[in-house]
Amino acid sequence: MPPTSDDPVLSPRTSGRRRFLTAGIAGGAVLGLGGLLTACGSSGGSGGSGSSGSTPAVGGSSLNQKSVKQGGDDYAAVIEKMKGFGTDAAPGVYPRTLRHAMGETVLPARPTRVVVLDTGELDNVVALGIQPVGIVYTDGSKSLPSYLKDKAGSPAAVGTINSLNLEAIAALKPDLILGSQLRAQDQYAQLSKIAPTVFSLRPGYPWKQNFLLNASAFGLEAEAKTQLDAYQAAAAAIGAKLGDKRPTITPLRFMPGRTRLYAELSFIGTILTDVPLPQPAIEQVKELAVEVSPEQIDKADADWIFYGVYGSPSSTNQDAVLGGALWKTLGAVKSGQARPVSDETWFLGLGVMAANVVLNDLKGFVAPGS
Repeated sequence: MPPTSDDPVLSPRTSGRRRFLTAGIAGGAVLGLGGLLTACGSSGGSGGSGSSGSTPAVGGSSLNQKSVKQGGDDYAAVIEKMKGFGTDAAPGVYPRTLRHAMGETVLPARPTRVVVLDTGELDNVVALGIQPVGIVYTDGSKSLPSYLKDKAGSPAAVGTINSLNLEAIAALKPDLILGSQLRAQDQYAQLSKIAPTVFSLRPGYPWKQNFLLNASAFGLEAEAKTQLDAYQAAAAAIGAKLGDKRPTITPLRFMPGRTRLYAELSFIGTILTDVPLPQPAIEQVKELAVEVSPEQIDKADADWIFYGVYGSPSSTNQDAVLGGALWKTLGAVKSGQARPVSDETWFLGLGVMAANVVLNDLKGFVAPGS
């Protein structure tokens, strides 16, 4: 199935490559993203020399966006590679040059017509008070996320995360396009001819760094930092309320053809780390997720299990798992602490607004009154 917002993009050659943990979690396939970048600023083909004013980054050869594998040290190094991203321009000063995954892009003026190519970028711009003119949808939903509907305006659809409609994007006459190298490197040169285009390395767990990068296009880095600081304070407040009594948490997701236990290098994994709330040993890995079969669902057991479903439940094994005998043996299920949660915030939101919704959910479940 196509990847979802917190996932790497896998080619047919790499999607079948599975690395298995052999100590304590035998049988769980680990899903990660090693070898994302040999050089984080490798060129995206022509270098985007059109209206974006973009220049290709130096070092490394052109990298196919699907040339990824599961596992490996590069997956955990993405945040380190993003430290040089952003701008040296003072707030409100234009033109400004932004350093990003594909090199440098010049913005002649503050953007007013932005197209976003993933759910994280959508969350980011709306959090900054900006209504995008164009958005993509996930393969699991063709509508605006409900938690953003009253703030996002009425943006036009420009395809899906995995199938961009370049003609629709061009028709909107954007003055900024925000996306990621992992998602759309192959289309970067074409997008840059439409409008200045700024790419993060990847969506997902580096969501805080992505927020700051996106904010720098609008001169709103200070506003983004203020929101991130408020989020961190809210996470710490939950942890303080819990004290030493911190329950283990399993984020479980049902998807077409697979069932995942999300791990440390996922959006939800970062939120649990920030509180902090521990995860079972199987999920304490520097990876996106661990995939389990329905016969291995006992590996999901924790004090609390929060489960979401991507797309239609009928296209997943959710009903079979939740109705199965093994599920009923789990401690969280017996204690009434296995709860459904919103997939669009817990697993697809990938931004500060979704993160705050997740914190509120966690607070209500595990730390009421905090």
